[in-house]
Amino acid sequence: MSTSLSVHTESPSSLDADAVVVGYHSGGDAPEPASGAHDVDAAFSGGLARTLSLLGASGAAEEVHTLASLGAVRAPLVVAVGLGPAPAEGPVDSDVLSRAAGAALRTLASRPEGAGRVALALPSGTAEEAGAVAIGARLGAYAFDRYRTGEQARKKAESGDTQLLLVSSAPEAEKAAERAAVLADAVCLARDLVNTAPSDLVPEDLAAAAQEVAERTGLEIEVLDEQALSEGGYGGLTGVGQGSANPPRLVRLSHSHPEATRTVAFVGKGITFDSGGLSLKPAGSMDWMKSDMAGAASVLAAMGAIATLGVKVNAVGYLAVAENMPSGTAQRPSDVLTVYGGKTVEVLNTDAEGRLVMADALVRAQEDAPDLVVDIATLTGAQLVALGTRVFAVMANDDAVRDEVVAAAGAEDEAAWPMPLPTELRSGLDSSVADIANVAGERWGGMLSAGVFLKEFVGEDVKWAHLDIAGPSFNQGGPHGYTPKGGTGSGTRTLIRIAEEYAK
Repeated sequence: MSTSLSVHTESPSSLDADAVVVGYHSGGDAPEPASGAHDVDAAFSGGLARTLSLLGASGAAEEVHTLASLGAVRAPLVVAVGLGPAPAEGPVDSDVLSRAAGAALRTLASRPEGAGRVALALPSGTAEEAGAVAIGARLGAYAFDRYRTGEQARKKAESGDTQLLLVSSAPEAEKAAERAAVLADAVCLARDLVNTAPSDLVPEDLAAAAQEVAERTGLEIEVLDEQALSEGGYGGLTGVGQGSANPPRLVRLSHSHPEATRTVAFVGKGITFDSGGLSLKPAGSMDWMKSDMAGAASVLAAMGAIATLGVKVNAVGYLAVAENMPSGTAQRPSDVLTVYGGKTVEVLNTDAEGRLVMADALVRAQEDAPDLVVDIATLTGAQLVALGTRVFAVMANDDAVRDEVVAAAGAEDEAAWPMPLPTELRSGLDSSVADIANVAGERWGGMLSAGVFLKEFVGEDVKWAHLDIAGPSFNQGGPHGYTPKGGTGSGTRTLIRIAEEYAK
């Protein structure tokens, strides 16, 4: 099933829809209808707030209540979603709107018949609000049904596509909605890839998915197979991948624009399954390791969106793809690898494999002479300890670059937090036999020392940022806002925004 989006200026109470979504604020004796809901409230003779009060509604953010319209509006169902307190002035916060729209669509999409045609009468008086509602609704309508069978799956398949009717008369609402649709499609692609069973997404499969995106969007693509990687000296990828029956790949995607004056390079970690190798993970830490390719998924999805949007920037994306498995051919703790470019790495822990494949791709990406390199990876469990499951870390070799990336994430309502790269951590990566070890001798600051390791493979004159998305990339808890259980697509929108900012 797919989700379409169109913009309408008609009264939401008159639209031919299966449901109409309205917002309401908390405060006072009863919930207060938000901008966009007044037409529906009038159709209820001003009693919508009173009805919601009887249902126990408070107006808390993402609170959802459904009620039959009983003919008051054309749609048979009204879905009211909380927006929290009304702002003292100005528009409703875009993140609040996105999450509210997502919560409403998740509720509708969970029905056996699916969401159907949904009129979105949430606050959309500005292009920013319209875009926020559009992307939240599309992401909230997401479902991964590839492996579903049974009666409910059949009913949803027969119900057809979800159609979103965004009610807005804001100038450039159409343009904002179109951009939101492209970004949402990109995030959903990343989610699909992360959610795919690892037996169905080995390195060759991920490279094939990249080929499909390239053909659809006009990206140029180059794929290095295991022979080309070995001959080219990509010791990180070949070392990590040598324990698997499914050999590694390095995928290069490129978008060129005739008016571009700057180049950005994105590098994504693509470990399609991470067992830990011979440094085997505990069973409880392995069941979601199909998500260890989320960085590569985000790069692939972002590159497709950049091409679709025609962003006036030259962009290259690298997917460093391998499967980390234990076997008689797997790399051993204390092995020494030679990364692309010649630097040697002592492998003290085979479960710190992501930084090895990223080192290869980071060095290769700098050959494109980019103005900025951004890598994105589910790199460390320490990221979850430091920042939890909803906020990703941003590190960089330049404070201004780090702040740029955090700002880009904020502009897309993706939660990011700036983190340092303390120079004193470098000595912990000293090796007695090689240029550098892949893990530090002590456990403290593991997220930061991983960033320090990657920094060793970036030239001093190259602007570089590192995103550790280990926690936010995969939601192991319950769904919230527009975020489902499973793959989230975290970081995808941030990469697209970075490309757009560099196009300016």
